[in-house]
Amino acid sequence: MSHRARLSHRPTPAHRWAWAVACAGWATLAPPAQANPSWNAEAQQWIAQQLAAEAPAALPLRPEVTVGQLDSRLQLAPCARVEPYLPTGTRLWGRSRIGLRCVQGPVLWNVFLPITVKAWGPAWVVRQPIARGTALEASQFEATEVDWAEGGAPVLARPEDWIGQQADRALAPGQVLRKGMVSVAQAFAAGTQVRVRVQGNGFTLMATGAAITHGYVGETARVRMPNRKILSGTVRNADTVDISL
Repeated sequence: MSHRARLSHRPTPAHRWAWAVACAGWATLAPPAQANPSWNAEAQQWIAQQLAAEAPAALPLRPEVTVGQLDSRLQLAPCARVEPYLPTGTRLWGRSRIGLRCVQGPVLWNVFLPITVKAWGPAWVVRQPIARGTALEASQFEATEVDWAEGGAPVLARPEDWIGQQADRALAPGQVLRKGMVSVAQAFAAGTQVRVRVQGNGFTLMATGAAITHGYVGETARVRMPNRKILSGTVRNADTVDISL
């Protein structure tokens, strides 16, 4: 799994404009075979515009696009205007393609141009072996930059999305933390005696009840009180459920 230099910054919002500026210099590596240079320039500009429109607003992603080549066996007729488009069901993400169609010429044609879209952004990489079921801590990971498009699952870039949760599988050093690798840790099982902490404006009440659902940190659990009344609250830890009034 490839990754790059360690990050020294935290994700910040509103990077859509920066993404669009970065796009302006993209896709200069491999011009399509049998294509007019102006077609290639139009394709590059179109890709930049599309990716700028799709750029995530919440996290900074640094784009990198490689334009491939058309099939060398193609013999395309001259065309006064070529229109790029995104084929149905295709994303500008990872190994992909765009369509080029002639809309003004003696012979109308349609071809597909392969491209590779990388999106470099913040991520967390495993530092040491982590066993399944282990509660995750920041010290077990290293902040870095990876290609978000390299894997199928979304990257867990924000620490609040995984710290305190548990590993759903054994994690090896070098792995990038992605969705599907972690889940909320179970704090207690149904039937466990737990404390119920009721907090209101200027007061706190404590009582004990029996959990009637499994409890997961940060999620809602139901508790049966001694008077048989059932209350719902947020699981705080292995023995406490909080209720705010």
